[in-house]
Amino acid sequence: MKIILAAPRGFCAGVHMAIDSLALTLQKFGPPVYVYHEIVHNQHVVNEFQGKGAVFVNAVADVPRGSVLMFSAHGVSPEIRQEAKERELFAIDATCPLVTKVHLEAIKYAKAGYTIILIGHEGHDEVLGTMGEAPEAIVLVEDEADVDALQFPEGTRLAYLTQTTLSVDDANRVISRLRSRFPEIESPPKDDICYATQNRQEAVRNLSDDADVVVVLGSQNSSNSQRLRELAAEKGQRAFLIDGPQDLTEDQFNADDTVLITAGASAPESVVQSAIEWLRTTFDATVETREIRKEDVRFPLPKPLRAYAKEVNAG
Repeated sequence: MKIILAAPRGFCAGVHMAIDSLALTLQKFGPPVYVYHEIVHNQHVVNEFQGKGAVFVNAVADVPRGSVLMFSAHGVSPEIRQEAKERELFAIDATCPLVTKVHLEAIKYAKAGYTIILIGHEGHDEVLGTMGEAPEAIVLVEDEADVDALQFPEGTRLAYLTQTTLSVDDANRVISRLRSRFPEIESPPKDDICYATQNRQEAVRNLSDDADVVVVLGSQNSSNSQRLRELAAEKGQRAFLIDGPQDLTEDQFNADDTVLITAGASAPESVVQSAIEWLRTTFDATVETREIRKEDVRFPLPKPLRAYAKEVNAG
């Protein structure tokens, strides 16, 4: 067996920032630290932080008054921020800056009188946060059929935004349909789909033709990980999305397969290496890393943690 290890893979700058933020917050304030929704969509990360005293909640009302609350990488609506304020919570915002960019675009278009068509997955944490910025002005679509069903009064000014973790191909199909139906539709000057999502999809697109099987490390509720598996399957490969080697079985592989391994933007490198080790042990696999693109993006920590991080690093 031969393993092609895709690069880049795994943690993006937003996930690194969010995870570092939660680790520092636990260190600075001590447990419990409450987190609104999962800090990132990965069970390994969530379980590890739960063991250190992080408490993940789906409602601000579940957080005791005066506690420390972190907003996850996926962002929150103004309503959630207000609830936190009313409960006198010390809120630390670990929203990915690329998600914040979409929020600011939504606010800008809504203030200018546009109706915003948001391309995204209903119920996803990021979508809920973005729609909360201007609920009266945003319409959600998931696919071309949703676009075909849209009806607006004549003269309605339209703009579109996208969830940051979508499939680039899927988003482009929906955008093409939007432009076909509404030629005057406005769009942000820069693409909303995040650089890491695009890079990981590009790696699967470029490398999967050389593989018989594609294994994506990531959790089932990770949108960008699901897109990687779907992209490989669309290209005709056997494709699996797994949390770790415990989800692998010998009957998924042939002994002479070439296996492409990648990881979603919230999957730790440790689980990638564990999966590789399982394949090495089980099939005597060899590993070749193929780098499609270099990544050197870094995002700053939330302001309340920057001085403390410097103290920790100096010590």
